[in-house]
Amino acid sequence: MGHPKDCIELLERYEKAHPRYHSVEKLHFTGVGRRDVYNITAPFCDENRLVIAGRVETRKSEDSIVVFFEKRDRQWQRIHHLPVLPLQDPFVTRIGGHLILGGVKIHKIGTMQRIWRMAFYSGKTLRSLNLFFEGPKGMKDVRLKQLSDGRILVLTRPQLGKGGRGKIGYCVLDTMDQLSNRKLIEAPIFMDQFTKGEWGGANDIHILKNGLIGVIGHIAEFDGKGCRHYYSMLFTLDLKTGRHTPLEIIATRKDFLNGPAKRSDLKDVVFSGGAIRTHSGLILYAGTSDTEAQRLVMDDPFLKYES
Repeated sequence: MGHPKDCIELLERYEKAHPRYHSVEKLHFTGVGRRDVYNITAPFCDENRLVIAGRVETRKSEDSIVVFFEKRDRQWQRIHHLPVLPLQDPFVTRIGGHLILGGVKIHKIGTMQRIWRMAFYSGKTLRSLNLFFEGPKGMKDVRLKQLSDGRILVLTRPQLGKGGRGKIGYCVLDTMDQLSNRKLIEAPIFMDQFTKGEWGGANDIHILKNGLIGVIGHIAEFDGKGCRHYYSMLFTLDLKTGRHTPLEIIATRKDFLNGPAKRSDLKDVVFSGGAIRTHSGLILYAGTSDTEAQRLVMDDPFLKYES
């Protein structure tokens, strides 16, 4: 086990080996009034249309919902007949022919205390989504991916104790019936990814051509003034050995277009949503400064791990 690299060292490496970016643009959403849409998924297909799920909330609140949008001309319009889910930070995958949508569910206790956990919905289409599982209290950023042999990879993110502010763990299930809070809590953790005081999580999983698992996520830190700094990162995982490559920052807030921030301590925040690999590069969909959604096209950083 190596020693984790802190954000300062990872940023230095990122500056030296800066990815080549091709384009960047903000995504525009309609049908939600004056509320912000951010921390989106990558586009996915549902009933023969291209859809994005996004976190929607007012600028002065974190009481969010997840809403679905379809592309019309140069805007993403709300699909009003689809369900609205009481979640934050959605992700989407497909397992066994079913669409799986997950997100962070917030439980309020009194006026101040909040407890979060992951909630997972399943259905043949978005119209038929039903809640089927809720994860352990205090665990965000749980991600699922069906492997080529039919098993399911689960990436976890415990906090407190060994998890600190948030570390990544993993387990592999034979079937979805094995998904349980116990499995998520007991999943082994990568102890060499984040230094003390820093944290991160997985956001999107890709199966590479050579069988390695490519993970896109985020790494974060506080500065001396209490401001948050979030960066997009990736690593690869070899399920045969359990070994992973070192974290690599692939995008920072300055790589995206300027825009407003929800609060002054959230200006330097990029939250990876999802990504699409194409023959011309990787398209990263992300939330910026907790107010907007943007897409960044870059040289595919996974290619070197497939060679």
